[in-house]
Amino acid sequence: MGTDSRMHPLRPGDRGPAVADVRAALRALELLPAANGAGPGDPGDLEQAEYDRATELAVRHFQQVRGLTVDGLVGEETYRALSEARWSLGDRLLHHDPERPTRGDDVTSLQERLHELGYDAGPVDGVFGADTERGLRAFQRDYGLTSDGTCGPATFRALRQLGRKVTGGRPQLLRQSAVFVESGPHLIGRRIVVDPGHGGPDPGHTVGETTEADLVLDLASRIEGRLAAAGATVYLTRGRSQNPTGEERTAFANDARADLFLSLHVDGHASQHARGVASFYYGTGSGASSTVGEQFANLLRREVVARTGLVDLGSHPKTWQMLRASRMPAVRLDCGYLSHPVDRLLLLDARLRSTVASAVLAAVQRLFLPAEADPPTGTFVLPARV
Repeated sequence: MGTDSRMHPLRPGDRGPAVADVRAALRALELLPAANGAGPGDPGDLEQAEYDRATELAVRHFQQVRGLTVDGLVGEETYRALSEARWSLGDRLLHHDPERPTRGDDVTSLQERLHELGYDAGPVDGVFGADTERGLRAFQRDYGLTSDGTCGPATFRALRQLGRKVTGGRPQLLRQSAVFVESGPHLIGRRIVVDPGHGGPDPGHTVGETTEADLVLDLASRIEGRLAAAGATVYLTRGRSQNPTGEERTAFANDARADLFLSLHVDGHASQHARGVASFYYGTGSGASSTVGEQFANLLRREVVARTGLVDLGSHPKTWQMLRASRMPAVRLDCGYLSHPVDRLLLLDARLRSTVASAVLAAVQRLFLPAEADPPTGTFVLPARV
C-alpha cells in the first residue's frame, strides 16, 4: 500500500514545478482557493511553489474522496488520480488506443452512462478499453449514430438526452452477479491467482524476526492447497525470493485469465490499539466499483472474522492500481496487525493461518452459489470431492 517507490513522493516542504502542477490541479477541483484572485494556476516563479499545510490538507481530502491511501503525500497513484480528475465528459474526444489508453473521470462518466442505458461497457474503471469501445459502438449503432467507437459531440448530445433504461439496482451488479451464478457453483477449472504481498528484499511489516512477507507466503500456500483440493487451478504471484511490482502482479493475473485475484497482507501501525481484519475492492466510493469484487471482499472478511474472532474492520472501496487494472474481481485482504500483541500471537499460530485458509475457500465457494443456496457466514463446509 502507499505510493509507488519509483516516483519520489511530493511532501510538505517540497518546492518546484511538480508542486505547482499539483496545486493547479487542486485549484481546478476547487480544493484550494485561487491565489490573489488569479486563475487556477500558481502565479510567479514555479520553482518557488511550496507544498504547504493547505496543500497537504487538500491532498488528504482528495485522497479520502478518491479511495486512495490517505497519507498527505503525492506519489504516482495520487498524481495520476489528480490528472484524471481534471476531465469531465465532453471536454475531449474519447476513443480506444490500445497503446496509450485514455484515462479520466470523463471515461468513468461514459462507462456509467452506457451501463445505465443497458450497454455492457466493461468495468467502470475510468480506462477506455476494448469493452468500452464495444459498448459505445453498440449504443451508436442502435441510435443511428456513426458507429466508430469515438465519443464526440453528436454522441455526447445523445447520451445527455436519453433517460436511464436499467432500473432496480446497479446495472453492472445485476449483469456480473448473473454471470457468476450462471457459471455454476463448482470450483473445478476456476483460475484463481493468490498474491502474497512484498517478498524478496522487501519484508513488509517486521516485528523481531517475524515478517509480513513470510507470513502471507505461508498463508498463500495454505490457501493454494485448499482451493486446489476443491478443483480450482491456483497460481501464486511470487516465491520466497521474488518481489514483483504491483503492475507485474496484476499483469500476471490478467495473463492467466484468472476468475479471481486475491492479494494478501498483514498490517502494522504506530498506534497500539490498531488491530483486526479489513478487505478492499476497486471502487471510488461514489458509485463506480467492481461489483463482484465488493461481494467477494465482504464474503472474505465476514468468513475470516466469524472463524477466527479477529476484529472486524469492514470492507472498503479503493482505487489502488492493482485493484483497478485487474480484469477480474480483485480483493486485498489484510489479516491482522503485526504491531498488535494479540493479533501477532494469533498470526504466529499455524492453526489460525489454516483457519483463515478455510475461510477463504468458503468465501470463494459462496461467491458462485445462487442466493437461495448460500449458507450463513461461518457455517459453510465444502464437501469432500468424490
